[in-house]
Amino acid sequence: MEKLFIYNTLTRKKENFIPLTSGSVGIYVCGPTVYGHSHLGHAKSYISFDVIVRYLRYLGYNVRYVQNITDVGHLLGDFQEGEDRIERQARLENLEPMEIVETYTNSYFEDMDKLGVLRPNISPRASGHIIEQIEMIKKLLEKGSAYQSSGNVYFDVHKFPEYGKLSGRKVDELEAGARIEVLEEKKHPADFALWKKATPDHLMQWPSPWGWGYPGWHIECSCMSTKYLGETFDIHGGGLENVFPHHECEIAQSESAYDKPFARYWIHNNMVTINGVKMSKSLNNFVSIKDALKKYDPLAIRYFILMSHYRSALDFSDDALAAAEKGLKKIHTSYQRILFKIKDVPSGQSESILPVDEYEISFHKAMNDDFNTPQAIAAVFQFLTEVNRNLDDLEFRPDKEQLLKVQKVLQRTAGDVLGIIGEEPAMMSHVKDKLDQVMEILLNLRATLRTEKNFQMSDKIRSDLDKAGITVKDTADGATWQIK
Repeated sequence: MEKLFIYNTLTRKKENFIPLTSGSVGIYVCGPTVYGHSHLGHAKSYISFDVIVRYLRYLGYNVRYVQNITDVGHLLGDFQEGEDRIERQARLENLEPMEIVETYTNSYFEDMDKLGVLRPNISPRASGHIIEQIEMIKKLLEKGSAYQSSGNVYFDVHKFPEYGKLSGRKVDELEAGARIEVLEEKKHPADFALWKKATPDHLMQWPSPWGWGYPGWHIECSCMSTKYLGETFDIHGGGLENVFPHHECEIAQSESAYDKPFARYWIHNNMVTINGVKMSKSLNNFVSIKDALKKYDPLAIRYFILMSHYRSALDFSDDALAAAEKGLKKIHTSYQRILFKIKDVPSGQSESILPVDEYEISFHKAMNDDFNTPQAIAAVFQFLTEVNRNLDDLEFRPDKEQLLKVQKVLQRTAGDVLGIIGEEPAMMSHVKDKLDQVMEILLNLRATLRTEKNFQMSDKIRSDLDKAGITVKDTADGATWQIK
């Protein structure tokens, strides 16, 4: 199997990817907190990881992809000391928290489906794993890594000497002040909640050995990832903003509980910005996916995101989306031309040689270099340019077998991996319907011009169509047309 190099946030360098179990990959990605409609920032994250999962499968790995749904415990504030986001939204909309969860979970998957994002193998909900979280907290208390205080349970960061190894932050620097809210019940400002005591009016709460309450955000992901992937697994992914404190805390509690390494490779995608400022719900500067889909083709949005490396920031603008649409249209036009030619060109030996193998090498080189989708797309463009050049060569045009090979490799790479071209039947049906309609209009116009004896204009239409690769023939039963 070809060598794949991944930038590992944990080691801060690109590493040759070697899974725990040969031929299999376990990957966990932090999913959405479902208290509102998803925006383009979510689209960048989940399209990026969709391509990563697709490419791992393309390489032949059996991938188990776990992406959770956070439906409790994600509190407001940088250090999770505020109100539960879902409970707050439920109060604002005067609905039950689970109504909020169902509404926005359905909305999230609806958006992802339209953007061509494949469903995860498992989409566990935090509220469905309360028992596992309680058991893990009990284990941490037994080992002395956690403590109880005023009905809450906190993780003691001083009991995990490697705290900060992912983010580079040091416990001694995380003192009172700045962005950490100091609670007298905590031993250290950076200690984080594993279990929170619920007030009587709190809408989401469960019984526990420490009284009625609800889990902290960090413990949820540790429990769900290890339940489905094992105490040590291959890849953990998420947004760059989750490196600290969320992922740092996951490592601390997981490795303290199991005395084993947690995730071996950490992949973090960068954010979408508007005028250089992070797109987020809290800043109210986001563009929802649903609003974007009203203006742009879903594949154009996907293409726009993949034109930026997953670790690079991506600045949104209408001009950038419009440019993406134009670029994607060039790919689709060339691909559709190939599909039409397959139906028309004969089989047999041709002196034309298409660089299929060279293209695959270029595509693999880009994707094996930390999933470099911009370079992979550049390889697609270069390959299509060469194919078009050969199709334009009247003397040495490729034959059917060569074009079938081209179509297959493009479907596997630009289609199955990048997801920027559709399946052949769907694309062909859509294109043919549109072309049939356009040609019917043109042939009716020619018929009218011929009836009016305007043969000069009638012949010009036929001549221009011929230059565009469409032959028109006049018969006793009317005009017919075909792609050259």
